[in-house]
Amino acid sequence: MGIKDFDTKTLDIILERMIESVGKSKNEIFRIGEQSRADHEMLTSEMAEVEELTARVISEGDRLEGQVRKARDVLTEVSMHFKDYTEDEVREAYEEAHQLQMELTLNRQMERQLGERKKDLERRMRCIRETIERADHLVSQISVVLNYLMSDLKEMGEILEDAKLKQEFGIKIIQAQEEERKRLSREIHDGPAQMLANVMMRSDLIERVYREDGIEAAIAEIKSFKQMVRTSLYEVRRIIYDLRPMALDDLGLVPTLKKYLRTIEDYYKTVKITFMTLKEERRLPANYEVALFRLIQESVQNALKHAEADEIQVKLEISEKVVTVVVKDDGKGFDPKKRKYNSFGIMGMKERVDLLGGQFAISSKPGQGAAVIIQVPVPDGK
Repeated sequence: MGIKDFDTKTLDIILERMIESVGKSKNEIFRIGEQSRADHEMLTSEMAEVEELTARVISEGDRLEGQVRKARDVLTEVSMHFKDYTEDEVREAYEEAHQLQMELTLNRQMERQLGERKKDLERRMRCIRETIERADHLVSQISVVLNYLMSDLKEMGEILEDAKLKQEFGIKIIQAQEEERKRLSREIHDGPAQMLANVMMRSDLIERVYREDGIEAAIAEIKSFKQMVRTSLYEVRRIIYDLRPMALDDLGLVPTLKKYLRTIEDYYKTVKITFMTLKEERRLPANYEVALFRLIQESVQNALKHAEADEIQVKLEISEKVVTVVVKDDGKGFDPKKRKYNSFGIMGMKERVDLLGGQFAISSKPGQGAAVIIQVPVPDGK
């Protein structure tokens, strides 16, 4: 059976249902863990109350025990000199001793009950802690399974379509080069070139304002002129940065990404971009840093252009053997089964990851945002 005869949609449906089922199981276990934590907090509060009450009961018991000893001493004295006391005094001595003994007995009984309650609470809290630990461990294991399903198993369907996609990819590289040239031409014409033309006109205007309206008006015009020049410089730097950020060679991947994402956030203003690095920050081979920067740049740009997101999260983890990148947004999402998943931008990213010997996956659903997951092995000796 050839590639064209294989129903990749069926495989996608199976994988999607598998991921959904595993995801639901993960959420259910997570809810069990959270409920267990709430129960543990409630039992901890009850334990504190029991311990406080126990301390009060023990203190009261010690007080009653002292009073019982005194009452017994009085009773012994009355018994030994029975004829020296009236009938009422004898009865009162017996009744007081009896009453104190009853109170002490009840106190010791309550102390034993509180002790049993404390043991029961300790047992229940120990069981709940074990449940929480098991739930956390299962959630962690299921997360690994989900990552595997989203990153590795989904590659099965993509590999089956890879031959056809690569045929289109070669042709589209040429188209992309021309489109990139057109884009740069438009950006330079509409941005810096237009602003520089305005700079020339404003410089002539400053002279006329100085002659006609005086020094204060000219100074105000110069301030506006400086702002225009500053904006032009910003646009030029942005275009250069998109082509090749110079900081990548000097500072490395992490500082360059921080600067790039901060610049993009300032430029778009409506989207919050958060960047998180896990483990150590260290240099990689130059071609790896460039490739990873472009992959993150493309993922962020896709989210900005298509997702209508309010927040984009970029996570980078450089471990001893692998680099993991996750770019996640809270936008409108899409159906990965549709052709949009196999768009030229995604194909280019997959091709770049393949060249690095890595793995590439996208997780998304309509209305639930999207996540790009990239894993690239670190070359030996780095």
